[in-house]
Amino acid sequence: MKQQSFIYATILLAAVFFSSCDKKFEVFEDTVDGNDLPTNVESVTSEALPGQILLKWDVPLDSNYYYLQMSYYDHLTEKKVFEVISVYADSILIDNTRAKYGDYEFAFQAFNKNGQGSGKINVVAKSGIAPATETITATKIELEASQLSTNNQEPKEGPIANLIDGNSSSFFHTRWSSPQIPMPQYIQIDLNEPIDDFQFYLVNREWSQQAPKIVEIQISNDGVNWETVKTISSGLPSAGGADYTSEIFRPGRTFSHFRYNCLETFNNRNYFNLAEFVLYDVDIDTYDPEL
Repeated sequence: MKQQSFIYATILLAAVFFSSCDKKFEVFEDTVDGNDLPTNVESVTSEALPGQILLKWDVPLDSNYYYLQMSYYDHLTEKKVFEVISVYADSILIDNTRAKYGDYEFAFQAFNKNGQGSGKINVVAKSGIAPATETITATKIELEASQLSTNNQEPKEGPIANLIDGNSSSFFHTRWSSPQIPMPQYIQIDLNEPIDDFQFYLVNREWSQQAPKIVEIQISNDGVNWETVKTISSGLPSAGGADYTSEIFRPGRTFSHFRYNCLETFNNRNYFNLAEFVLYDVDIDTYDPEL
């Protein structure tokens, strides 16, 4: 009867041990003296990556450990973390770290199949700066025809109000009839409220289009003194009915007047046309994990 109880106890202990090998340990085992103690890893190095720490090591040629265990203190969760690492691995990437916390301390210990641990190796490493993230929201600015103007309206067709009528079959046209004036020619929008970051969208006229090829994106606070935020010299569409969404412009200041100033068309004409034009007020919410 005693012998049977001993067998049951042995099976239970073995089950507990092998079950634990599949999970992250919460503590390190004490080092046990013996002739077959596992050889620990060597030459542990670290690399600071954005919001991460990469740890690498050399597996000894006479490696006889069954698994490797690593622990460190996670400053974000304020808890100690334990990782069980395969004997075949020679690196581990620690995610979600921060440069602002300075030193991270890592401890490595190798174990054999009997649960005997080697001496611990301690390594100090730093994280790279975790990148900031942005949440971008673009809101269409609802415009009235009275907020739009140009320096060269064609009197016979294509009123500028057509740019905001939501109909890509209608169009705005600068003056093609005599007398013509040279470029530049512009579309101006006078805003009811100042904005800072912005974006625009346009649609070319469906047919007989004279699309802008080179334009200046300009802003002003008085409608007299203008600042060119960017000159767009490539990427604008030439095909009839083609659309275009601009990059997000970040002038670093607010403005209340906007100009789409055409310097040159694809056919090198003294006039241009467009079907639709939309201006967006862009809100950028930045999260910096290092603050």
